[in-house]
Amino acid sequence: MARYTGAVCRLCRRENKKLFLKGERCYTDKCAVTRRATVPGQHGKARARKSSEYGIQLRAKQQARRYYGVLEGQFAKYFEMAERRAGVTGENLLQICESRLDNVVYRLGFAASRKEARQLVRHNHFTVNGKKANIPSILLKEGDVVAVASKSDKLKAVVEAFSARPVAKWLDCDKANMTGRVLSLPNREDIDLDVEEHLIVELFSK
Repeated sequence: MARYTGAVCRLCRRENKKLFLKGERCYTDKCAVTRRATVPGQHGKARARKSSEYGIQLRAKQQARRYYGVLEGQFAKYFEMAERRAGVTGENLLQICESRLDNVVYRLGFAASRKEARQLVRHNHFTVNGKKANIPSILLKEGDVVAVASKSDKLKAVVEAFSARPVAKWLDCDKANMTGRVLSLPNREDIDLDVEEHLIVELFSK
């Protein structure tokens, strides 16, 4: 499985925006965006250049892709799926990304970050509808039930993250049984991603 293995704080600095890729660290003064608000690299402190139309569109796409931890090919595949769905393509794209298993695990509060959620899923710590699920990119649908595997309910990473954040409105979490259900796929107002998705559509439509 292809994945980004570099320093994730560099990604936030490149976008000059907190993407919340390191869990609780992002909410402290140790956050790289707070400490070094410059683009990484030897020319990071150089005078900022005026962005072109393409550059603005590219940054919007990169922000969304990095926010969800999705590589280029997978993101392009999601865009094709979004185009085929009825409705607004940009909102469909974000809805697809939100329905990934690793994102749902994060939104339910079972992991401190999406990166941690992805690792927990790969290590067989979760089930979907009672069956083992170890592929982070599984797309969930309305009514699907995500649960912490029976042998993982005391896992330190899960227990520590469990009550750290509120659960997304489109999900229902049963804390007593450590399970969550997808009530519905999220609307745009339910997604707290600060990105103009129409710019992504414009970029892919060229």
